[in-house]
Formats: sequence, structure tokens, C-alpha cells
Amino acid sequence: MNPWTGRSDDRFYLDLVLAADSVLDVGCGTGTLLSQARAKGHRGRLVGVDPDPDMLAQAKVHDGIEWLPGDMSTVSETGFELAVMTGHAFQCLLTDEDVLATLRGVRRAAGRFVFETRNALVREWERWPDMSYEFEYEGQTAKVFYEVRPIVGDVVDVVENIVADDWRRADAGQLRFLATERLDELIAEAGLEIEARYGGWQRQPFAPDSPELISVLRPVTM
Repeated sequence: MNPWTGRSDDRFYLDLVLAADSVLDVGCGTGTLLSQARAKGHRGRLVGVDPDPDMLAQAKVHDGIEWLPGDMSTVSETGFELAVMTGHAFQCLLTDEDVLATLRGVRRAAGRFVFETRNALVREWERWPDMSYEFEYEGQTAKVFYEVRPIVGDVVDVVENIVADDWRRADAGQLRFLATERLDELIAEAGLEIEARYGGWQRQPFAPDSPELISVLRPVTM
């Protein structure tokens, strides 16, 4: 569950992928990013990993890319120039243990790791109940709106409701809004360091009111 009204990170990540010889997409979903890179002429190794078998089944329609089930605690692939985690998928890591397992996994696998999380200071989840949009599906107009339950610690419970004339669907999920200070502690504990940090997709400097917390990490060298 990941509320948004559109993906504004596509160009940011696509440029990074196209500039790297080998790329690991962590939480690749349906494989959109890597398939776009291949279509744009990427000739190197592209590997996507995702724990959701339904998502991975959709990704596998794209040829010329390796698709692996699991997450960074199970994937043993190494030697990548770049690893990415897009679409706020990092916020699905709900515990420190989950975060550390992922960070340590990408440290073993790749020379750089780029990901984003929503800036917790902005408290974006408080605006989600006011968000709604409509789309056409099988001749009907469906409306999407969100319910947010009281936050517990730094984890938000959110329900995405989709309502049409004769059907309704509700998908519940959880997202973690990790404080910057705690994130940086976990990054250091995993043996990584911050190469760059941005607050927006045009590489704006990060500030307390930035909507995004975009981190470019590399392994600590002794």
C-alpha cells in the first residue's frame, strides 16, 4: 500500500540505471524501471528482485532481464555497480531488523545504493484522507480514496478504497516513516555512508520541509 497520485521519480532513477553497467532493482514490482532501461538501450546486466509472486509474474513478461523471488536477506547475487529501491518501497521495511537486512544485503551486492523515503517531518500521511481521484475501468468510473488509522510509533496504517458502481475493493497496508536521525544510524550500522542526499527529484538539497529523503549510499572504506 503506497499512496501517490503519480510517479515523479521515473526520470531520476532511469538516468541512474542507464549510466550503470549492472543494476539490481530491489522490490522491482512489475519490472517497469528495468524494462524501460532495456528498451532505452541498456546493454548490461539487469536483475530485479521482489517477494511478491504476482508482481514478479507480471515482470517476467519482459525479456532480457533476470527476475528473482525474495528480498535482500535471500538474494546472493553480487558484483552490481548500482542497486536501487524505488516507489517508496523502503517504507515497507517496518522494523530496524528489516532495514538492516536490506542495507547489509545491498552493501554486499553493489557499489552504490540509491533509494528514497518520504520525509517524516512533513507528515504527509495526514493529507492522505483528503486525497482522491477517479479512473475509468471496464466502462465504469472508479473513485480512489484513503483512510489512515492513528499512527503507532513511526508506522502508519493506511487503507486504499476503490469504489465503482457495482464493486468495491479495500487494500490495507503499513508504511514506516523513519526519522532521518534513526535512518542515518542504521546506515552507519550497516557499514554504509552517505555519498549524496536530496530532498526532491531535481536533486534539490535536503531540508526539513523537503517532501522526499533521497539517499545515495556507498560502502564505508577502511
